[in-house]
Amino acid sequence: MHKILTKKRALEIVANFSQSGVLVVGDVMVDHFIWGNVSRISPEAPVPVVDVQKDSILLGGCANVLNNIHAMGGRVYVAGVIGADNIGKKLLSELSSRKIDTSGIVVEKNRPTTLKTRIVAHGQQMVRFDKEDRKSIPSSSVNKILEYVKALRKKIGAIVISDYNKGVVSKELIQGIKKIVNGSDISICLDPKQNNFSLYKGVHVITPNHYEVQRAVGNAITGVDDIRQLSEYLLKKYAFPALLVTRGEEGMSLFENGRKIVHTHFPAQAREVYDVTGAGDTVIGMLALGLAAKANIREATCLANLAAGIVVEKVGTATVSQKELIEVL
Repeated sequence: MHKILTKKRALEIVANFSQSGVLVVGDVMVDHFIWGNVSRISPEAPVPVVDVQKDSILLGGCANVLNNIHAMGGRVYVAGVIGADNIGKKLLSELSSRKIDTSGIVVEKNRPTTLKTRIVAHGQQMVRFDKEDRKSIPSSSVNKILEYVKALRKKIGAIVISDYNKGVVSKELIQGIKKIVNGSDISICLDPKQNNFSLYKGVHVITPNHYEVQRAVGNAITGVDDIRQLSEYLLKKYAFPALLVTRGEEGMSLFENGRKIVHTHFPAQAREVYDVTGAGDTVIGMLALGLAAKANIREATCLANLAAGIVVEKVGTATVSQKELIEVL
């Protein structure tokens, strides 16, 4: 184990999961995977013909974060926007089948449910097509989401804001959530997709990957690849209490903003990396659940790093169960 976390303490935190509530707010999506084989090229165009063997519909976007928290045994709630379409109905029934409350999901008549379809042959993704509307959601939808957040204030220890830049996460939403949690112990964890981090001011911990850090800094520091320097710049500029940078096979770096900035590095845990799809969702889900279960930020990061090591060894948008986490511990 990492020196930050003993096995005994880790198991104590995991034992709290079932009493720990986490709300996931953001861009709800559906991931549709079509699996098949290729043995010939089409006579109509120089493209492979996929002989479809099976297809699967999975929770994607912020719903994948929720799926991760649910698989870990946490009490999870969700808020977001879907369309009044069949794929939206399917999503609601997927959530209901997991006994997840769907009353935080706003249905908008003129918007499709975000759907990403991937065609995979012989384990290789060949093409992806997206059906979505990325306009900002109207204030009426933001207000419905905020009402739901307010109603949950006593039931949760953390909120994940999962921004996939599909129109749900805005300054209005973040400031509204901040106002609601003010004066409580609720941690706000945010996974960013937009380059302008000023939008995210006021959250407790932000979890970009190393590319997102570079994009957010832009040309403010030229010619610097050093994640440490770039991260410290962002922390100072936007006054986040913590920044957790996911760095692929390099592991993760946690920067805490105090009188001076403290950097803790967590080396990658995976033995074999098969698929990094959704690994960021596992990280933020585990981080938030850890914080809700009364872990400190370093302990929660340690658990998130272990969970990421398990999930990248699986193919597709996968989750980690509490049993798998305990086995690794």
